[in-house]
Amino acid sequence: MAVPQAVPIVLDEATHRRLAKLAASRTASAADGATNAAIAAVVGADTGTVRMWRGRFAEHGLAGLADAERPGRPGRLGQTERVAVVAVATSAPPGPEAIWSHRLIAQRLAAAENITVSASQVGRILAEADLKPHKVRGWLTRGDDPAFWERAADICDLYLNPPAQAVRLSIDEKTAIAARSRKHPAVPAVPGQPARREFEYVRHGIASLVAAFDIDTGQALTEIIARNDADTFIAFLCCLDQLIAPGRDIHAVLDNGSSHVAKKTKAWLAAHPRWHVHWTPPHASWLNQVELYFSALTRAVIRHGDFTSRDDLIDKIETYVIAKNDTAKPYRWTYDGTPLKAA
Repeated sequence: MAVPQAVPIVLDEATHRRLAKLAASRTASAADGATNAAIAAVVGADTGTVRMWRGRFAEHGLAGLADAERPGRPGRLGQTERVAVVAVATSAPPGPEAIWSHRLIAQRLAAAENITVSASQVGRILAEADLKPHKVRGWLTRGDDPAFWERAADICDLYLNPPAQAVRLSIDEKTAIAARSRKHPAVPAVPGQPARREFEYVRHGIASLVAAFDIDTGQALTEIIARNDADTFIAFLCCLDQLIAPGRDIHAVLDNGSSHVAKKTKAWLAAHPRWHVHWTPPHASWLNQVELYFSALTRAVIRHGDFTSRDDLIDKIETYVIAKNDTAKPYRWTYDGTPLKAA
């Protein structure tokens, strides 16, 4: 079999000098009439590699010895591109999009800054910076209520330092609880797979209740209500007043709901001096312990419940309340009402 002939190369003096200099700095090789195999033996390279570079030099001269563009992942981005990605991610989107996506950030940089960056590169940069512009956390500004910390401290003092021989109640309503049934039965959980629940449902009406949570025992008295107004709330207060032994003071934590601050309600409270109300600051219902009770009720019964009717919903709520009262324990309150320190 004939041996492949090496491409002949003729060098002028200037090119020879440049090649010699290049060889000294980059381990490239030049030879006068040597075969590819001989060159490979001298420089310790593969014969195919020598053949490729010799052919490129024969066709393109010194320019052929430069590195060609390589396929695959583009080079790492510089500091300018990284800063630009972060700057866009921490600004407001131009609209109509409400939040940034990796693709939208890349498009914005290309259009406004003439910076080429892929969506995947944007994702890596944001991950390194612990930035998640696609996530939004709800926040309610407290405002400039001068009585905020005073009210918060008053409620916490009631929780942490109970008045002697007094009944402590946390009272509120939970309204518009939907009675819904799924169109198809749920599939129970199996090893390696969570339970599955049908998305479509049928509405069977709503129910509302008012609850008085006993801060000292963890028990609750609840009542299903047809309306959430001052008359309904006063009727519930009357019921509580009759159930609690005469002579005992009653300290009630209330939020600023319309039925609680109505003139009728305040008049009733003024006419019953053993009732002492501790008002939560505006937008601070989390200070009311009955909200913890409602949260537990929602998780246990309502959120994943399947109710065939409004009566079925009410029956399951009441069953939960009765069973909960049998094993109830008070919540351990640790917040002391002082301004929370940033972590």
